[in-house]
Amino acid sequence: MHAMLVAVHIVLALALIGVILVQTGKGSDIGAAFGGGSSQTVFGGRGPTTFLHRLTAAIAALFMVTSVILTIYATRRGPASVIPEEPPKTAPAGPASGQQ
Repeated sequence: MHAMLVAVHIVLALALIGVILVQTGKGSDIGAAFGGGSSQTVFGGRGPTTFLHRLTAAIAALFMVTSVILTIYATRRGPASVIPEEPPKTAPAGPASGQQ
């Protein structure tokens, strides 16, 4: 279950990166780089929501849900140790008392 959830989380992360990179920016023309162009509002005009915007929101929501589930799963499992703990070393057994 944990490995499958991690795999889904990684796929969602890669999909989110891909969908964001495919979209064009608000001021994608060269004039916007020098202060001209889309200055209708402070943060640019808000047009109709496209399919890519909705897809980005859906993937981001699923990514956050898997993040929360993985966090809850990790806290219930206990702390994971990268280096395994060694058992305490004991002194070697010496001769029994009374024998020499």
